[in-house]
Amino acid sequence: MGKMVIGLSSGSVDKLFGAGVIMSGAAAADMDIDVYVLLTAARAFLKGNEELADSFVEYPHLKDEMLAKFKELKMNSWIDSFRQVKEMANVKIYICSLAGKMWDGDSLDKYIDIVDGFTGIYQYVEAANEADLHMNL
Repeated sequence: MGKMVIGLSSGSVDKLFGAGVIMSGAAAADMDIDVYVLLTAARAFLKGNEELADSFVEYPHLKDEMLAKFKELKMNSWIDSFRQVKEMANVKIYICSLAGKMWDGDSLDKYIDIVDGFTGIYQYVEAANEADLHMNL
């Protein structure tokens, strides 16, 4: 068993879906997973924002086509994917305290139920340095 650390700095739907897929693969490989939610990604984890589809970083002109394809393929929403992986593996999701302040999310009760806590950037850097696999999305 190894450890994967994900630095999730984008809250765009395509990046969130990608993170869910990567986490599923890591869970299947019996890895522990720590997700550090940074910058605009923290906005997606605020209660009420789980279904937002207002941001696509990669190929924004394909947004409608991609959303239609997700639906056609009966893909889970990113939040459902994250929840499933948390049920299958040891997954911890941390909000960067600076990102929390950016979005007025300074307490856990403002975030969806899968968030485990707050952390500083130092903890993320240390975890990434010690991880078997580090990804930044």
